[in-house]
Amino acid sequence: MTTEAPRAADRDEVPVLDLTPLLNGGPTGELARALDRACRETGFFYVANHGISDSVLNAVFGATRRYFALPDSQRKDDLMHPFFRRGYMPMGTTRQPGYEADLKESYEVGIDLPIDDPDVVARRPLHAPNQWPARLPWLREAAEAYFNQCRRLGDSLTRLIARALDIDEGFFLQHAMKPMVQMRMFHYPPQAPTDTAQGAAPHTDFGFITLLAQDPIGGLELRKRDGEWVAAPYIDGTLVVNIGDLFQRWTNDRYVSNFHRVTNRSGRERYSIPMFYHLDYDTPVACLPTCCSGENPPRYEPIAYGDYLLRRFRTVQNFRPEEAAAA
Repeated sequence: MTTEAPRAADRDEVPVLDLTPLLNGGPTGELARALDRACRETGFFYVANHGISDSVLNAVFGATRRYFALPDSQRKDDLMHPFFRRGYMPMGTTRQPGYEADLKESYEVGIDLPIDDPDVVARRPLHAPNQWPARLPWLREAAEAYFNQCRRLGDSLTRLIARALDIDEGFFLQHAMKPMVQMRMFHYPPQAPTDTAQGAAPHTDFGFITLLAQDPIGGLELRKRDGEWVAAPYIDGTLVVNIGDLFQRWTNDRYVSNFHRVTNRSGRERYSIPMFYHLDYDTPVACLPTCCSGENPPRYEPIAYGDYLLRRFRTVQNFRPEEAAAA
């Protein structure tokens, strides 16, 4: 890669979708068509008027900055168990094939299940209580408030996506009873980007959709279908949404899961907070009826959502289900 910043994507390439009609009960036909076009062409779009309050968003970014300003020794007290994916993930944990380890660290939370939940007792992957350091009550307060509002936004987007695909609006929500939603608070230190070391090396997301809050530093870059890299800069009042591999598979490649990366060229600390909006572990992922035909048969075998997700985690992180028995 070149260390020069790519040009900013224009609004035709990565559009801004106003969610007012979706969240206020208005007509959503035009909005669904705009979403469908974005998912077909780049797999990325911004959402404005998304319903997440400025105070909640500012608080979670404030808590993120405060947490990563703590001494390394304190953050290491919160180390994440790789099987359950809750807690602190140090620098160098994630490594995409062909690249050096990503130059980022994170704190991860998910659906906060009670210790006696049957899936927790059975040590089912990605099902666990959150790991909240008792010494840092402000971290839990800010993270939970944002998590809850962002999850509700994800629920709403599933209805719009279903409409864009001409299926029942509740199709995806029926598989969100105990979803494996993950939220990660990221810190990217200042870096000198190279061909092999970046904040986040080129990758596609694994699951359904990702909702990203990024700070004004920017740094998110995506690869268009023609191979050109463009920046998806910070736009005040918006989140960035992108399609994951599992959803591309669900739509029989109608929707695009595009490669993207993070390159912090600013010389300053960068923070971002993605929510990976996953569905229930046992969700059957098979070609949607509106995405196949006699001339366009299904291209992928059906698979359970959680099985696919775990298989992909193994390719980039130290993630072994067999470790759960010894946890």
